[in-house]
Amino acid sequence: METNTIYVEENNTVLEAMQLLDKNSEKVLFVQNDGVLLATVTDGDIRRWILKNGDLQDKVKKVANYKPKYLYEGQADLALSIMKEYGIDAIPIVDAEHVIKEIIFLNSPEQKQAEFDIDIPVVMMAGGLGARLSPYTNILPKPLIPIGDYPIAEHIIKRFCTYGCRQFYMIVNYKRNMIKAYFDELKKDYSLEFVVEEKPLGTGGGISLLKGQIHGTFILTNCDILIDDDLTKAYEHHHKSGNLITMICSLKNFAIPYGVVHIGECGMIESMQEKPQMSFFTNTGCYFVEPEVLEELAYNEPIDFPAIIEKFMKEGRRVGVYPIGEEAWLDMGQLDELEKMKKRLGCQ
Repeated sequence: METNTIYVEENNTVLEAMQLLDKNSEKVLFVQNDGVLLATVTDGDIRRWILKNGDLQDKVKKVANYKPKYLYEGQADLALSIMKEYGIDAIPIVDAEHVIKEIIFLNSPEQKQAEFDIDIPVVMMAGGLGARLSPYTNILPKPLIPIGDYPIAEHIIKRFCTYGCRQFYMIVNYKRNMIKAYFDELKKDYSLEFVVEEKPLGTGGGISLLKGQIHGTFILTNCDILIDDDLTKAYEHHHKSGNLITMICSLKNFAIPYGVVHIGECGMIESMQEKPQMSFFTNTGCYFVEPEVLEELAYNEPIDFPAIIEKFMKEGRRVGVYPIGEEAWLDMGQLDELEKMKKRLGCQ
């Protein structure tokens, strides 16, 4: 791991810390000044800040933990037991002046795999035309667009299998026989049931066909996205929050390539910004959903899932978000994003 992705200073912004965490597989940063350990910042610290409506432009010292765990030189043999005791993934080794000399990481695959077992049903929305991926989708349905050696739908299933998920439902319509034929020929260690739309039902109406079949929390996902984040934490957040629906939302940064002028009264310039950067959270198309949502839907009627969310929000039901970093959302819904996904997955 590059050291410049694990260190941050107090005056860096929360947004800058979040961008560093996107490049940091351990999801922890060490706040330091001239090498001296001051604090730590984890993805969880930043997520809690976001959920409290904290400003991403505030300084990282507002979210940092100033009572970090650490060991002195000569105590490195205690690192594993300390990390397991406190549930942390990394611990710094410091000298008498608290200068960081080394970082020891908890990289045990067995430890991480044990945390990944959520084993809940996954519903994949795969009935659309995939018009934005034309001309590919004139020949293949979107779920079968290849990303390296496997189609995108198989990548999605394999990713959820790492979390212990073994029960999958795929809502199909357009070119459904091709999709069925592909998966019927695979040797699978999971259950896959096809749910057929006889008419287009939007991104939400298709799940009404699952009424009475799912009786607990389930994951609903588009068939063209991958979430490269620890979904066990999202699952825990969903239940602790008591949400009916939790939407996985990804940070997005856009730089406006022009100088922006703010105009005041009487046509006078109020202020100017040179190529400002905008940051906001977007819907990834992946959700944790409670079974009550299915039961309250009209059967076999077209509706998009955002409209379902808006309905529950108007009723005062709990609909929450789980924020993730910009690099944690891989989307192949458009041709340029398809190429980016191939590159990220090492398929080019």
